[in-house]
Amino acid sequence: MTKTGISLATAITLILGNNSMAANTDDNAPQEILVFGSDFNLSGTPVTAAEGIVYDTQLALRPVSRTAELLEFVPGLIATQHSGEGKANQYFVRGFNLDHGTDFALRLDDMPINMPTHGHGQGYADINFIIPELVNRLTYRKGPYYADGGDFATAGAADFNYADSLDQGTANMTLGENDYQRLFLGESFDLFAGQLTLAGAITQYAGPWQRDQNLDKRKAVIKYHEASPEREWSLTGMSYLNDWDATDQIPLRAVESGSLSRWGTIDPTVGGDSRRNSLSFAWQENLGADDQWNFSAYLMDYTLDLYSNFTYFATDPVRGDQFQQADDRRVAGFETEYRRNLQTAIPTEVTVGFQNRYDDIDVGLYLTEQRAIYETVRADNVEQSLNSLYASVQHQWTDRFRSVASVRADHYAFDVAAGIASNSGSGSDTLFSPKLNLIYRPMAGLETFLSAGQGFHSNDARGTVITVDPVTGDDIDAVDPLATARSYEAGFRTSLIPKTQIALTAFSMRLSSELIYVGDAGNTEAVDPSKRHGVELNGLYSPTEWLLFDADVSYTRARLRGVGVDNRIANAVERTASLGMSIDDLNNWSGGIRLRYLGEAPLTEARLPRSEATFLMNAQTSYRLSPNLSVSVELLNVLDSDDRDITYFYESQLPGETAPVEDIHFHPVEPRSVRVTLQARF
Repeated sequence: MTKTGISLATAITLILGNNSMAANTDDNAPQEILVFGSDFNLSGTPVTAAEGIVYDTQLALRPVSRTAELLEFVPGLIATQHSGEGKANQYFVRGFNLDHGTDFALRLDDMPINMPTHGHGQGYADINFIIPELVNRLTYRKGPYYADGGDFATAGAADFNYADSLDQGTANMTLGENDYQRLFLGESFDLFAGQLTLAGAITQYAGPWQRDQNLDKRKAVIKYHEASPEREWSLTGMSYLNDWDATDQIPLRAVESGSLSRWGTIDPTVGGDSRRNSLSFAWQENLGADDQWNFSAYLMDYTLDLYSNFTYFATDPVRGDQFQQADDRRVAGFETEYRRNLQTAIPTEVTVGFQNRYDDIDVGLYLTEQRAIYETVRADNVEQSLNSLYASVQHQWTDRFRSVASVRADHYAFDVAAGIASNSGSGSDTLFSPKLNLIYRPMAGLETFLSAGQGFHSNDARGTVITVDPVTGDDIDAVDPLATARSYEAGFRTSLIPKTQIALTAFSMRLSSELIYVGDAGNTEAVDPSKRHGVELNGLYSPTEWLLFDADVSYTRARLRGVGVDNRIANAVERTASLGMSIDDLNNWSGGIRLRYLGEAPLTEARLPRSEATFLMNAQTSYRLSPNLSVSVELLNVLDSDDRDITYFYESQLPGETAPVEDIHFHPVEPRSVRVTLQARF
């Protein structure tokens, strides 16, 4: 889809689905549009009340301090950070501490972002490589109720889509406090029967830390796109390089004693570097009025070298506890999907699809001192594949009632060549996942949803064949290759109140194996089964053509199953909330303000200790100086909050301490700062 730059008076949020049963391309399908000042009349064919689309204009109006905060357009999702701006962010949604992406599937232009069997944790999803100015829309959905939702799509999924071309060449230059500098350039050219888009961004940032972050982030995109009434295709190349020094989470006892600043660090040599290069191809073919075929394929080369030290001197009082997690992989995959609208007495749409992904991974864990390796804990090669087949049938039984029934089959195969021979092995697992959605519209302006489905996340292939702990040498139990997630959900959305839309969802989910982030080890572990029950409420209100309010609140009760009284899930946040206001083109002024609340969470399996809640406010305003020139100002952390971005509880040992100490470890939110952007269009 061409990057249109449509105003918010035209489209703010879209709910997935189309108004007819006819097969259409995703880009051209009729969608429900929520318009400023409108009555938000319901239309479209969403599967649940917890799904939607956000367009580029709304993305541009919300103040964000980092790329991952684009995901906070997903109601109830919060993105934080605990170790510099180079690694993947920490995500929270529906009572999940998703770590860096476990149980939430992320994609860009049909390419998966999550990394299975990753050096830093299962499902690692780093979106720092995304260029926000190129994002044309963000599609989100919750729960495992969708036929095409595969690995990690249990709590939900979000898909970023880049624009097929830019309406105008654009240059953005941003300067901010703490030596923040960013430059974006992008332009599209007519070439042959299509458009060629070239774009790139460079970011450098020292940060508020006593240890200069030295962030150096470079991104580039080249995309060729052609479209006709019969078909549409594109070829895209992306490149990403990032180097940084990090200030990890710090111990509360050191800050309270005055021996360490909130902006200080224990180990000044932690940080990392990452590289991601990809080539992707997408094809959409309209075979007739009732048939559509989609195909996409991708190749990816990816590396991460991450140096961390969370426990300082607890294990090695002389050299310290710094370690390196390394991931070097090649990824190849493709997807194909066929949709057909059957001309039967009951309008029916049938969809079948196949997905394939192959990863060749060199992954390692090393003990280091000032980033120099002195011992190998483990160094493995893993080859793994995931092949998936799915089918769904949508029936429009009456004008008011429809259903979507689907089934999905996934086959996970892997071969591990471990540095420790006894931890080598191969295996496979197959899972069949049924899904059912019932949608009933009792009256105009009210639609109800009932869903049930099974999804899954894969476990680290190394953990499925392991027999010996590489650190202690003790025997260790392997985990199941695929962990199931069974979920039920009921909800409704309504526009009965003028100029307002409200959606309410209640859900229940059971996982056969919880993935827990281990703060002092820097990775994820598969542990006991878990259960979650929760409720989410979100709404939009637009009293005028230029003003929109949005709000969402969520509550989730998360527990481990079968473990007795101490059954909390560490870092499973119980409550989240956000409130925003957006102004679109009021006498050349635009802007937004955002309040975000991340509630308390247990830090261990016991009820106490608990993290403190975090409350942040960001604001942005823009003024159009001329049709091709504008200036904007972002004020981040408006209230200069000293809350914590992330909190953990574990043992660590500081210099001068004789034994490890259990303590809270936290990463502070960045202080109030100002960033100014000058945008020129040509």
